[in-house]
Amino acid sequence: MMRGMGNMQKMMKQMQKMQKEMQKAQEELGQKTVEGTAGGGMVTVIANGHKEILEVKIKEEVVDPEDIEMLQDLVLAATNDALKKADELTAETMGQFTKGLNIPGLF
Repeated sequence: MMRGMGNMQKMMKQMQKMQKEMQKAQEELGQKTVEGTAGGGMVTVIANGHKEILEVKIKEEVVDPEDIEMLQDLVLAATNDALKKADELTAETMGQFTKGLNIPGLF
């Protein structure tokens, strides 16, 4: 019986260690950035690993007052590209903890 308790304590310590490592990885994701682009680099959106948009860059030559819809589409496409890359970064970073487990809603 005591042997089982020792294994349980060991497992709990391993879980606590993994939890700390996961928390550190989450914090590091907030420091990493990804860049989404559209229109051959005419619009660039920079986001962090927490999917927060940090910056939007629009080249002057793409700004046409007669065609606002094109600019809106480019901003939307670049934003979606950046968010997709942020998701990939998160999956890559946090995937080391799940090691192939597919737990819906975890990340």
